[in-house]
Amino acid sequence: MTKGFIWATAEDLARNKGKVLSVYRQILRSLNSPDLPLTYAARLSRKAEVRAIFIFGSEERSIHNIAELIDTAEYSLSILKKGHLP
Repeated sequence: MTKGFIWATAEDLARNKGKVLSVYRQILRSLNSPDLPLTYAARLSRKAEVRAIFIFGSEERSIHNIAELIDTAEYSLSILKKGHLP
């Protein structure tokens, strides 16, 4: 018995699109918070990293990987809202 990916259908992708965009925008807004001890260059760098992750994730077609992207983004957002950076 082999294990494989469960591929997302068009409905799955459409259902997750709003959530992914919402979390993406919240992360970008949180990076602008004056509570974070970041220089301007560091903020731009972090935003570029977030964009790269979400651009790569937007090409994903596996239901499990899309769910992991959302979970990871929500976790990152919770850390940013606390004002801590790794």
